[in-house]
Amino acid sequence: MPDHDVIVAGGGPVGLLLGCLLAARGIDAIVCERRDGPDPRTRAIGIHPPGLAALAEAGLADAIRAEALALRGGEVLSRGRVLAAVAFGAGSGAGLRSGVGSGPGSGRPVLTLPQHRTDALLRARLAELSGGLRPGTEVLSVRDEGSRVRVAVRERGRERELTAALLVAADGVRSGIRTALGLGWRRRPGSAGYAMADVPDAGAGVRSGPDAGSDAVARLHCEPGGLVESLPLPGGIRRWVVRRTGPGSLADAAAFRAEIAARLGTDPGIPEDARPVEFLAAQHRAGRIATGRIALLGDAAHEISPIGGQGMNLGWADARRLAAAIEEALRSGRPDLERYARASVRAAASAHRRSAFYMAMGAPASGPLLTARETLIRALGAPPLRARAAALVTMGGL
Repeated sequence: MPDHDVIVAGGGPVGLLLGCLLAARGIDAIVCERRDGPDPRTRAIGIHPPGLAALAEAGLADAIRAEALALRGGEVLSRGRVLAAVAFGAGSGAGLRSGVGSGPGSGRPVLTLPQHRTDALLRARLAELSGGLRPGTEVLSVRDEGSRVRVAVRERGRERELTAALLVAADGVRSGIRTALGLGWRRRPGSAGYAMADVPDAGAGVRSGPDAGSDAVARLHCEPGGLVESLPLPGGIRRWVVRRTGPGSLADAAAFRAEIAARLGTDPGIPEDARPVEFLAAQHRAGRIATGRIALLGDAAHEISPIGGQGMNLGWADARRLAAAIEEALRSGRPDLERYARASVRAAASAHRRSAFYMAMGAPASGPLLTARETLIRALGAPPLRARAAALVTMGGL
């Protein structure tokens, strides 16, 4: 008999959610995470409807909503003009509109919450369900023996072996398990450099609850000089994201602020003590998502550009699919994970196309190309494309 039904390698938000979903089904699963404590960095922030549905299945929707900021809407701007606007929320209607007009919500809520808080809520839920998180436990190697998977781990400095009926590699973009198994890592279209910083929201109003001090509107400036994103977070914080277009660094607060001001024509109010970080947005997909008793999940299976906020939510949607596949495999005694793999590939392909489109829309442009881009954005905000564009923005179909 294996030691566990499932071993999950990697305790990020996707691995933690899978652990919760499996525990809620009564499946004996442990989540091995090499870090002793949570990751304090604010990384992924957007929670889209597919992700919220997965969190709800794990019994976390209320806890997430209590801390998250519910966006009232989003605007796409260029050269000081609002080209299209989308309203989020529980109302009715298609959502995306040309110009500044308000109107009913899309019925597809979009939330923002710093990843370290999302992780904390997932950890607490997993502890409540099973206590299956193993911090300070690094997976060193895995071997599919046909009837079970043998896993070598280093747990707080001591090496030992564990066995499981199935193993899930949720160990990130640089997945050592994926590399060791030779499952491949294929480049997909879409790549660009960015810088970002989370700072007090200089234009905030006064509210109570998670949205205190925030105007709760996300703004995407598709400017001639390149994309500038302005995304509200709970507690009066706003994330600024700037597409890098030249050789100079934007990791300095003054340079970061000056670049935004040059593109928008207004001072964004970035404080002098801000600490922008630079990153490369790239896209990849594993050559194979599942092999025998082993499956890849989250960033180990597919890297999605964070522009558009799809990566974590796609991983969560995949976790729902994989949890159902694991339950069936354990019940039937047949480790067939191929249906999950096919669904994951289809969803990742859709997300890759969307992210590549978002990155293209945020590239520097001038002349006829800029005019054509602005015309396209207006068209997406007007009938008959309004409903389709609203679903695109909120990750419909994933």
